[in-house]
Amino acid sequence: MNAPDATRPIGVFDSGVGGLTVLKALQAAMPHEHLVYLGDTARLPYGTKSPASIERYACQAAALLRQHDIKMLVVACNTASAVALDALREAMHPLPVIGVVDPGAAAAVAARPGGRHLVLATEATVCLGAYREAILGLDPGATVDELACELLVALAEEGWNEGPVAQDIVRRYLAELAEASRHPDSVILGCTHFPLLRPTFAAVFDDSVAIVDSAGTTAAAARELLRSLDLATEDGAGRLTLLATDGATRFARVGGQFLGHDLSWKDIEIVDL
Repeated sequence: MNAPDATRPIGVFDSGVGGLTVLKALQAAMPHEHLVYLGDTARLPYGTKSPASIERYACQAAALLRQHDIKMLVVACNTASAVALDALREAMHPLPVIGVVDPGAAAAVAARPGGRHLVLATEATVCLGAYREAILGLDPGATVDELACELLVALAEEGWNEGPVAQDIVRRYLAELAEASRHPDSVILGCTHFPLLRPTFAAVFDDSVAIVDSAGTTAAAARELLRSLDLATEDGAGRLTLLATDGATRFARVGGQFLGHDLSWKDIEIVDL
């Protein structure tokens, strides 16, 4: 029998649709949990905004999700995780809040202790250096390279997730590291769009390289945290509520690719922050 609080939903938010890869991983890891996802599509991308604006937007999104009586907040946005996690934990107390950076860093360190880690992310996440800080905080002997791969976001949203074109683009991004003979022991997919490109990364990197999916590691960390707090739901099928701040039609088109099944604009509720 679940405790009454355990039946409440998990809140998930991102600046857009990329966090749907985290949502999908949460559904796979915890199929009984109810989920409420909010994409702040009217104000994306967060990475071009000031830290003060990112923090304000993130707290506004979290406040809206709190109105849905959530039991946990998952910040499925690398930029917000890097900039606003402390502010969100303060604003949402006593609800648990988890971001995508720390679980990904921990998984990479566990897979390749003392190794060379390559973070593939957006320019904003690379500039913030959150993965570097998190990895070196856990393993001072590690080495971290960070690579901004903006074009991969567009590939994911267009559904060009594998094949020669995607592989050539990834190899072009990696050329500079290859010339410097900086071969990674692990590759961290530090953008929530990038798990869709996993077949391409698997084709480009050899089997000795550990590919760390920030979506999957975040879902695993969220599951363990809920269990430790006795807040996990083990009964029934989970329900999904999808919210966005703009563009229901595009959200449905791109989001369907991320979730692996068709969505209609009618499946998306437009909300105002």
